Amino acid sequence: MTETRFTLLPVPGAAGPYGITAGPDGALWATLVHAGALLRLDPGGRSAVHPLGAPGSGPSVITAGPDGALWFTRMRDDRIGRITPDGTLADHALPPGSAPFGITAGSDGALWFTASGTGGIGRITVDGQVSAFPLPVEGAFPAFITAGADGALWFTLNQADAVGRITCDGDVTLFPLPTPGAAPVGIAAGPDGALWFTEIGAGRIGRMLPDGTVTEFPLADPGCRPHAVVAGPDGGCWYTEWGTGRLGRITPDGRVTGHPLPADAAPGAPAPEPHGLAFGPDGDLYIALEAGAVARFTP
Repeated sequence: MTETRFTLLPVPGAAGPYGITAGPDGALWATLVHAGALLRLDPGGRSAVHPLGAPGSGPSVITAGPDGALWFTRMRDDRIGRITPDGTLADHALPPGSAPFGITAGSDGALWFTASGTGGIGRITVDGQVSAFPLPVEGAFPAFITAGADGALWFTLNQADAVGRITCDGDVTLFPLPTPGAAPVGIAAGPDGALWFTEIGAGRIGRMLPDGTVTEFPLADPGCRPHAVVAGPDGGCWYTEWGTGRLGRITPDGRVTGHPLPADAAPGAPAPEPHGLAFGPDGDLYIALEAGAVARFTP
């Protein structure tokens, strides 16, 4: 049974694990979107919660920064947060209505993020200096962002059915997707220079080459709502199916395998709601379940 490859790591309260990343301290760090807090989880299962002092801040996506700290977006109160491995917190205010969501470290030593509310891309240095880059389409809702092998940043435009690229100098290129209503969300760079992304509206996984060439792979259930992606060390792409409560893997030639989350992954909840996922230093895959747990999967 595929379920035996999962270990469930409960999260206290209705905290809502959402984004997750591997930290420089050998632990996994997750955002608790409903609690306004962060979770530190070591591979042995020991955990610590770090409240942000703002329960309604909506921490969403988290990434390891170039300065040895973790950086994260606070979507509901328009801030970018920073936490050191020892728990020291800081935050930087953005213009009202920014609603930052995705965040990643760039090749220039800064953090780059999506401003889903104002429809732009932002850059913040490790000392807190913020720059804004507008996009040439309104209402596009930029979602996730990742650093590409070409040194640029790549991001999804959920409401414009497109993938975008921005250089560290601020030059923007948009690549429309072939499927109307694709509504891309997650995006991750693969080791071969290609970009993997999810089409939550069309139930597909997309793969884009640096020149903009796109291959779309329909999943078995068009309503599975693929959400986040991470490139695996084996060249494949792992993704979460928010709508069906499954973990999936796809190869560059389109071969798909699926792993249903355990039935008890979200006790008392109608569905586990898997969102972010990240490989840990132990080689296992950790999945944030918004309904109340972190699932550890042994590939």
